[in-house]
Amino acid sequence: MRILLTNDDGIASPALAQLKRTLSAFGRVITIAPDRNQSATSQSLTLHRPLRIQEVGEDTYSVDGTPTDCVLIAFHGQLGEKPDLVVSGINHGPNMGEDVFYSGTVAAAIEGVLQGVPGLAASLVTRASTDFQEPADIVGRLLRQVLERGLTRRLLLNVNIPFLPAEAIRGVRITRLGTRVYEDTLVRKVDPRGRDYFWIGGEDPVWRPDEGTDFHSVDAGYVSVTPLQLELTDQGARADMQEWGLSHR
Repeated sequence: MRILLTNDDGIASPALAQLKRTLSAFGRVITIAPDRNQSATSQSLTLHRPLRIQEVGEDTYSVDGTPTDCVLIAFHGQLGEKPDLVVSGINHGPNMGEDVFYSGTVAAAIEGVLQGVPGLAASLVTRASTDFQEPADIVGRLLRQVLERGLTRRLLLNVNIPFLPAEAIRGVRITRLGTRVYEDTLVRKVDPRGRDYFWIGGEDPVWRPDEGTDFHSVDAGYVSVTPLQLELTDQGARADMQEWGLSHR
């Protein structure tokens, strides 16, 4: 198996080395990651300037672009055979609920699915300093179990791991996306010259503690695994709207 490993925290993230160590048990791992932090870039592509690729080690490359750029380069950049699987992460911080729409980590896994292979995005629910060894081992064990059952080419798994010692984690739950409570997402301040400026982000994210969600499970000490589909069409609304008789006149 040929695995593409990427992230949105950048090539210098210690999580990449730990995850590559774990994934090497499954096959050849090619790391292609942004040359700097690209958090919250979502599915963005670099379209208005050339991309630069630098080889920084064996089967390891940095790209001065987004996580999605990295995946496209892996599939179309003539770096060898195309990957069989895209693994993105381990992100240093959560990617739960509606945040998956902003996440560069999840976007890279989505791009893998769009290119025709399964994708897995993994995040550790903390900003605290850590070596990522235990979370990487958890991802490896989950991936082995999933591979034994077979991965469909259109499957995307979003994994969030609680920041707990491995022995304190209570298990794994298959979850749905939670709902984020948006508070202080845009902070307004004044610079030394008296001019307003704005900082997107505000306080740490907060989610509603609805049972069965990714946040509820992680908060209870479980690893959350959320299967995501890329079909966004509301089939119920589509069926209802067929009866509306909408007209362009």
